[in-house]
Amino acid sequence: MKDINDVSLPDNIHYAESHEWAKAEGDHVKVGISDYAQDQLGDIVFVEMPEVGETFDKGAEFGTVESVKAVSELYMPVGGEIMAVNGALEDAPELINNTPYSDGWMIEVKPDAPDALAGLMTKDAYLKSLKG
Repeated sequence: MKDINDVSLPDNIHYAESHEWAKAEGDHVKVGISDYAQDQLGDIVFVEMPEVGETFDKGAEFGTVESVKAVSELYMPVGGEIMAVNGALEDAPELINNTPYSDGWMIEVKPDAPDALAGLMTKDAYLKSLKG
């Protein structure tokens, strides 16, 4: 496992306490799990994701990620409608381990609130919470 100071945490991304990240892209938000989360899980072997068109409240479970160590639930960092799902993860779930903030994104959401990212942590706040 990585040292906490070696975990990649981009500045332009917001983080949930449950270790999902959210990044605004136009009027949509891309979602995945943080570098810290994928590192803690180990090699990811399967991802279960929702269908396009489904809607979820903030904090609701939207899928699971399975690694060689455990199965973990995925929670919505923002509420809204699923606009896209990263189909590449079906055949290559390891993309989450390799590039969690680019190729390893999981879902794209049309948020149900204009300030959807407001309740999430910045990079500094998330790092502070990880150091506990």
